Amino acid sequence: MFKTRLISGIILVIVLIATVGYGGYLLLGILAVLSLIGLYELYKVVGVQNSLGVVGYFAAIGWYALMLFQHTQYQMPLMILFLVAVMAVYVFAFPAFRSEQITMVYFGFFYVAVMLSYVYQTRMLKEGEIIVWLIFLSSWGCDTCAYCAGMLFGKHKMAPRLSPKKSVEGGVGGIAGAALLGCIFALAMNQWAGASADPFLYALICAAGGMISQVGDLAASAIKRNHEIKDYGKLIPGHGGVLDRFDSVIFTAPVIYYLAVFLTGAI
Repeated sequence: MFKTRLISGIILVIVLIATVGYGGYLLLGILAVLSLIGLYELYKVVGVQNSLGVVGYFAAIGWYALMLFQHTQYQMPLMILFLVAVMAVYVFAFPAFRSEQITMVYFGFFYVAVMLSYVYQTRMLKEGEIIVWLIFLSSWGCDTCAYCAGMLFGKHKMAPRLSPKKSVEGGVGGIAGAALLGCIFALAMNQWAGASADPFLYALICAAGGMISQVGDLAASAIKRNHEIKDYGKLIPGHGGVLDRFDSVIFTAPVIYYLAVFLTGAI
């Protein structure tokens, strides 16, 4: 199991570096595919893979199409139209669906497709080819640092009923580790890539991202616990589905985007 997880993890990192590094339409297309897979995983859990789920898939495709053709001013009308379409299915198919399923379809679109698209939006910022890596440093880096800190110092449970292995000490260690990684990354980019990144700001951004990433991780776990499943899918051997691997990234991407815009003026 560990060997499978390690190999698939290495392959995932290689694909990530190539895709995010190249950026552009390739990154946008990969994110669109990941969003559709993630939506499928979520909709399968709540039992809305039918006509109701199809509306969600089309909304996700529409969201990314508007980004592709640079018509983002129509994204809010799309969200309103999507809500109307979902409610129309609910009304005309009544009582085939429950109100909580309707809510989950709309939530899923925003949770997966919209928030994951901020990886691309961050990549398109000024100096986005550097800033975008803060998303993964503060999510996956925080996760690794939190695991190590929890193993060494963990005593107080963070969410005992939801994730018994996570500790407060691990969470603090994860945030501190993410901040340190952000600082080191800034120094490295300044040294070898000729960037002008502020190590303090990068540390601050990664610390905030690391804190939010833990909320994303626990939120995804809460949904799984509510529906009594272990993983969302089996797409990534040893890691589960898209939502299992990108749960923290989904929450972190918008945070990094707006912090980068507000703190560094990267727009």
